[in-house]
Parts: sequence; structure tokens; C-alpha cells
Amino acid sequence: MTKETKNIDNNDRKILKALQRDASLSLENLAAQLSLSTNACWRRIKRMEADGVIARRVAIVDPEAVGFAMTVFVAVRTHDHSDQWLEKFAAAASAVEEVVELYRMAGEVDYLLKLLVRDVADYDRVYKKLIKAVPLSDVSASFVMERIKYETAVPV
Repeated sequence: MTKETKNIDNNDRKILKALQRDASLSLENLAAQLSLSTNACWRRIKRMEADGVIARRVAIVDPEAVGFAMTVFVAVRTHDHSDQWLEKFAAAASAVEEVVELYRMAGEVDYLLKLLVRDVADYDRVYKKLIKAVPLSDVSASFVMERIKYETAVPV
């Protein structure tokens, strides 16, 4: 199910770009940067939060700085495409802290997971946890050698 696209204007886009660069900006600084009144800026932010355009404000932590030196993409295939299997798999994968992203895919791979782990042994521990939780037809891991581009900002 896709979400409805929200109506946002150029000032909203400017706010979103600025907050995606630095969500810790004070309201006063943000408004001044965009040549808006503080009240207008605050109302726009509150509207976008209420509309779900701004989903949340977070700190982005460098995984390597906290010991998660390895990124792994895990491709999963299954022969069971029932709603019950998906619910069980989604719950099991979502409960694993190292699984930071989970997608249902079209094509040869049914699900794609992004994991942040400390090392290969840590990956193996997570792998064993996943295969114990639900039956999987095939699991293939790709270990990231180098992160060339990483961006959290949505191109608004």
C-alpha cells in the first residue's frame, strides 16, 4: 500500500532539506535561514509532522564508531508466500536489532535485509537466529567491502 503524496510547496521543501541536513537547528535559526517568520516555520513543521511528511527526528550514528564495522545485505527466498509466513518472518526479522532494513521484493529475491554486525561471527549468530525462526528456501549474504555513498536525505 502506498501512501498518498502530500502537497508541499517550495518553503516546505526548503525546511525539509535544512532539517535533513541538521535536525538540531533551532526554530529561530531555521526560520532566519529561510526568510520565514518563526511562527510560520513552526506551523509548517507541525503540519508536516501531523501529515506524516516528517516521520521522526533522529541522530544518525556512525555504525563503525560503535563497533558495527560490517554491513551485510541478505537476500532471502522462500517457497511459502502465505500471509502467515510473512507475518512470522517479518516479526522475527524485526525483532533482531542488527536488521536495520527489511524489504519485500519483486523478482528472484523475495526479501532483502540490511544488517549491521560487528564481524562475520556476529553475522553467523544473526543468521542462525533467522533460520531458526522461520523456514527459508535460500539465504545469500553479500558483505560490503566499501561504502561509497550513504545518504539518509530524501531528495525533496
